[in-house]
Amino acid sequence: MDDTTDITYINKTREITPREGIDEAPDTTEHDHAEMTDMLLGLKTEHRRIDTEIKALIETGAIDMINIRRMKKIKLSIKDQITYFKNILTPDIIA
Repeated sequence: MDDTTDITYINKTREITPREGIDEAPDTTEHDHAEMTDMLLGLKTEHRRIDTEIKALIETGAIDMINIRRMKKIKLSIKDQITYFKNILTPDIIA
């Protein structure tokens, strides 16, 4: 099983694909805004959970470098998605 399969699995629970719409700035309604905020909170929770799992694996001495590397890739993908949603939800105001 490759690393993209794991990342896609996480994204299926949130119905998005990696780097979806990075170049697009979609029009958002209040419903979309609330939905994206919920997604953002879920992604942050998942990011913290994976970080905790990585630290626990390292601390217990059960170092499985392949599993840790896979988890770090998933964590980075989630971080990219968090940044994407933050950019959509926070308007870019040029003074």
